[in-house]
Amino acid sequence: MASRNDMKIWVAVALASMGGTGWPKEVAKYIWDNYEAQIKRSGSLLYTWQYDARWAATAMRKEGVLKAVHGKTNKPWELV
Repeated sequence: MASRNDMKIWVAVALASMGGTGWPKEVAKYIWDNYEAQIKRSGSLLYTWQYDARWAATAMRKEGVLKAVHGKTNKPWELV
C-alpha cells in the first residue's frame, strides 16, 4: 500500500520525466495519471495525496533534492 513517503519517489519520477522541472499542477497530473490505482487502494491517501505531494516537495528541498524557492510561489519545482 502506498504511503506519504512514496510521494517523494513519485515527485522525483514526475520531474525527471519532465526534464527535471515542472509546475505543481503538472506534477500532480503525472502522479494521478501514473499512480491513481495505488492512491485509491491506499485508504486515506486518496483524500490527502495532493497535500502529501507538496509536503514531499518541501521535504525534498530540505534534503537538497529539489532546488530552493526561497518562499516564492511563482517558481516551478526543479531537481538539483
